[in-house]
Amino acid sequence: LNDDQNSDSDSSRLSESTASSSDSEYSRQSFNSDSSSKPSSPASASPPKTITFDELMAAAKNLTDLTLAHEIAVNANFCIKHEDFPRNSFAGTVKQIVHKAFWDHLESELNEDPPEYEHAIKLFEEIKEILLSFLTPGANRIQNQICEVLDTDLIRQQAEHNAVDIHGLANYIINTMGKLCAPIRDNDIKQLKATDNIVELLRQIFHVLDLMKVDMANYTIQNLRPYLQRNLVDYERTKFQEILEETPSALDLTTEWIKESIEDELSSVSDESSSSPGADSSSKPIISPTLVLNNGYLKLLQWDYRKTIPETLITDEVRLQELREKLNQLKIIACVCLITNNMVGAAIVDVPDFADQLKRISVPLLEDMNKKTFDLKEALNAIGAQICSKVNMSLTERGLPTLNAEMESNLMGQIAHITEENNPVSSLIDKRIQFFMRSLLALTRGLSVIQTEMEFVGSQYASIVNFNKQVYGPFYASILRKLLFPEAPMGKAEMETPPN
Repeated sequence: LNDDQNSDSDSSRLSESTASSSDSEYSRQSFNSDSSSKPSSPASASPPKTITFDELMAAAKNLTDLTLAHEIAVNANFCIKHEDFPRNSFAGTVKQIVHKAFWDHLESELNEDPPEYEHAIKLFEEIKEILLSFLTPGANRIQNQICEVLDTDLIRQQAEHNAVDIHGLANYIINTMGKLCAPIRDNDIKQLKATDNIVELLRQIFHVLDLMKVDMANYTIQNLRPYLQRNLVDYERTKFQEILEETPSALDLTTEWIKESIEDELSSVSDESSSSPGADSSSKPIISPTLVLNNGYLKLLQWDYRKTIPETLITDEVRLQELREKLNQLKIIACVCLITNNMVGAAIVDVPDFADQLKRISVPLLEDMNKKTFDLKEALNAIGAQICSKVNMSLTERGLPTLNAEMESNLMGQIAHITEENNPVSSLIDKRIQFFMRSLLALTRGLSVIQTEMEFVGSQYASIVNFNKQVYGPFYASILRKLLFPEAPMGKAEMETPPN
């Protein structure tokens, strides 16, 4: 992602509001990618070749760029955060000791008679480079001023005659930082101005400059996002083509994923044919490439993310995993509601929004369901107990007899057994969820209690799948052509192209 946009004038400071047009105000323009590549098609099959280290590193760099660009474009909350080592960690302790030694040494040098300025001059030189990095290419006036005031050769000459105004230089740096920083850093600048000790002041200046670097990066990301969103399909496809050229095996997992989906479809067609009287068992089954691909995507909602995901889906791995985890939670909630309705439905049929009340009981207790330390069995027992209490409370309010001990035990037992293998209620809800995700349009009976949540998850899922098809459709088409029509000449096989 290259900076190809220059500023012809000094700009206003980093903020969303309109700033004054005084010379002290400057802005940072967005960085625009110069990626103007046209959509590339997958490379044709080629014999294996030896991968050099440089080629491998180039492929890794392309993957990093692709992943970062994708994350910036699709994740509106993506930003860089300023993080440091925990103070009580080994790395944090070492860093603290080293930094303290450096600043103590600087203080002892400045307290000498005459003062020793060499380390301080090196700090001013580093500060100058950081300040210059914040400027847009057109901000010539402030660039020249920074270079003149923080001219290390001049400062070194002044040091030889013990004439360095170190406080004056620090004040100039703080004022310049105030002109260039985001409004969120105004309070930090005020605190710098209130610091008298020169060594502590320099230390705090570097801390605030680190924060400004993060602000600058996030401002750049914010301005990049619309451009990337407009050009992401072409950019990702081109980048992946470069990865494929550097690493010919970069589609192996994707090919295996599609191959498994084809085998599943063939097995399904075979089962249907064998159960249909009069079916011609000698005819070769016709498999829809689109159906193969869609079923492959559906498998990702039940994917074991401890194993590597297909290469073409790496950029969305975290989002797909989050959707799978959310669906698992929704499945448990739907199972709880279905079991409760089947067992005590007659007693609560007149209670308005009772299904929503059951959901409000279940959601908080399943909130941490995807953490390793979560005890699902314990959570289901707690849900069962609270539901029994809620049902009994509702019955009491209407002057009806409460559930007897046997019914309570049966209800709590069925809820606790939801996670057992081949549990009939869990299997039923799982099939309905799969059907819902396949259709994404019709409301499936038995899922009404989680309809809103399912529609939200389904919308996110469909967005990921449709974008992935846009980017990697040509690559999938090439793989499907080889697997479904191996006897056809390359480039002449007619096939159904996966839809956008």
